Amino acid sequence: MDSRGQVSLEYLLLILVVLLILGGVTIPLIGSSIEASTDVSRASDAKVAVQTIANAADIVYANGPGAKRTVSFYIPVDGVLITGNNSVIFTVTYTNGTVSNITAPTQYNVTSQSVEVQRGWYTAVIYWPLDSNNVVVTNVTRK
Repeated sequence: MDSRGQVSLEYLLLILVVLLILGGVTIPLIGSSIEASTDVSRASDAKVAVQTIANAADIVYANGPGAKRTVSFYIPVDGVLITGNNSVIFTVTYTNGTVSNITAPTQYNVTSQSVEVQRGWYTAVIYWPLDSNNVVVTNVTRK
């Protein structure tokens, strides 16, 4: 083998080693950033869901006793939907196991049973019964 061929082979091997090192460093970083962006997306979707329910409850409250509204919303991950104490809360578990409560405030006391939901589209009926002081979230059903 002549010296130019040996130099070319050494450069190719050097480039291969550099690529292996870069690949070994960047692949774990890419994986963690994908998980983080997925968590942000799920939290954002959960926030939209609880705000949809809270906004509907505020509209029902503004319309007075007897008012009723049906809303559709997307649940991004399995969790528990809770209403009460002037707020709508959805519990989200992130990919690292951390649990977070996504909350949207309401202008009036909202009551409901705690509902375990799975990922998917849901509808809920929000109404204010004539003989009650509370806005009620009911019929949370999967589409």
